Amino acid sequence: MSDTTSITPRRAKDATSAATSAPGSPDTNSDAKPPRSWKATLARITNTTWLTSLLAVVVALVVGAILIAAADSGVQASAKYLFARPGDFFGALGHSVGGAYASLFQGAVFNISSSYTVADFVHPLTNTVSYSVPLIFAGLALGIGFRAGLFNIGAQGQIVMGATLSAFVGFTWHLPPGLHLIACLLAAFIGGAIWGFVPGILKALTGANEVIVTIMLNSVAVYLLSYLLTLPAFRSPGSFMPISPAVDASARFPHFFGSAIDLGFVLALVAAFAVWWLMERSTLGFRIRAVGESNDAARTAGMSVPAAYVWVMVIAGGLAGLASTSQLLSGSSQQLNGDIASTFGFDAITVALLGRSKPVGTVLAGLLFGGLRAGGYIMQSSTGTPIDIILVLQSVIVLLIAAPPLVRAIFRLPDPDKRAKVKTSRRHEVATVAATQPIATVESTAAAQPVGAVASEEVVESDSPGEAPTDAGPGDTDDTVLAPSETEAQS
Repeated sequence: MSDTTSITPRRAKDATSAATSAPGSPDTNSDAKPPRSWKATLARITNTTWLTSLLAVVVALVVGAILIAAADSGVQASAKYLFARPGDFFGALGHSVGGAYASLFQGAVFNISSSYTVADFVHPLTNTVSYSVPLIFAGLALGIGFRAGLFNIGAQGQIVMGATLSAFVGFTWHLPPGLHLIACLLAAFIGGAIWGFVPGILKALTGANEVIVTIMLNSVAVYLLSYLLTLPAFRSPGSFMPISPAVDASARFPHFFGSAIDLGFVLALVAAFAVWWLMERSTLGFRIRAVGESNDAARTAGMSVPAAYVWVMVIAGGLAGLASTSQLLSGSSQQLNGDIASTFGFDAITVALLGRSKPVGTVLAGLLFGGLRAGGYIMQSSTGTPIDIILVLQSVIVLLIAAPPLVRAIFRLPDPDKRAKVKTSRRHEVATVAATQPIATVESTAAAQPVGAVASEEVVESDSPGEAPTDAGPGDTDDTVLAPSETEAQS
């Protein structure tokens, strides 16, 4: 009977485990995690998309400050003798930029200079919340489409159609309070959902480009509303203006504490939570995300890609239709007119991009842009700064969000994709080395360790089929693992 033992993969694995568990070697099975260094924490922060979005806003504010200073007459006059009296130039620069942004803050967050009561102090913040409601609704609508791989830019038309149907229910139906409001909300959702169903079904059946279809439907909705406002059923009696009658008081949002904040903001938060649950916890949301990641993979897994497209556009259209209720059921006039959608549908594209198409991010981005809109009017009236600077800020934010490498280049941030590629290549190198290393080398390394480091349950396998395996006891000599040269010498 030969003393040579067979070398099996299981024994090589046991030998490797013994080598790694020897005294002086790190314990790979320990549950205790080493403390994370500040460098690792900083690396995690710099790799997040939230930091990129925040830095995009910072860069936009800097660009806005440059434009405000360039348009100010005092800065222009002091720049002529900059080297003779630099203090005048920097004083005018600080007065121009600081005054404009201070007015923007006081018009969007807190009124510090002329507040006599708590209501006056927080009044700008309530205006910001009020302006953010349609942006949150429309941003959630577009975010769902983005995550499904659809670039839905038809929120403007969906808002118009939602407002049209909701207004009709509001001034023609006379229902009790509460019930009338629910009917108007359902009408707004249905109107937007119908307008979203059209590009969804065209995309599902014919593969029509949703960008072109939704752009065309925006124009169709605007002109359709203009035509409806010429009909007696929609035009206000005795009015020569293209406006509808005001919706009944029973269909309007109640306000909280006499402020600009109304029930619409609460509904926007509820919608954000519903979108989070839909996308993260429901089967339909999983299918939508799978289709957004890869159509072919979702189709191979048995998912209906056309059905996902239709569902996405219907839900997105309904949410965009609800965005009209903040203007129609809570505004100053409660009347349907040709400018009912304002520019909320297009501003929502920026909101969804800044919020990374996530509900929480969309709510925060909606509040930010609502603050810019509310504070822009105060900034213009107080300092004479053109309100168009707000559009510049929004445009710069979109530009930087669409080009994250530009933000990382400005602030010298590491590229997470490049770092991930380096880690992946290192892992492949380690795996290649481990695969090409001879098994005898691994076993000889394990044999060189103390006997106690070898597992007591190690089973010795023999070449002879009739020989029973034996266990290596603590006092036995571990001569079962032999290099090829040693085996030949013994034989």
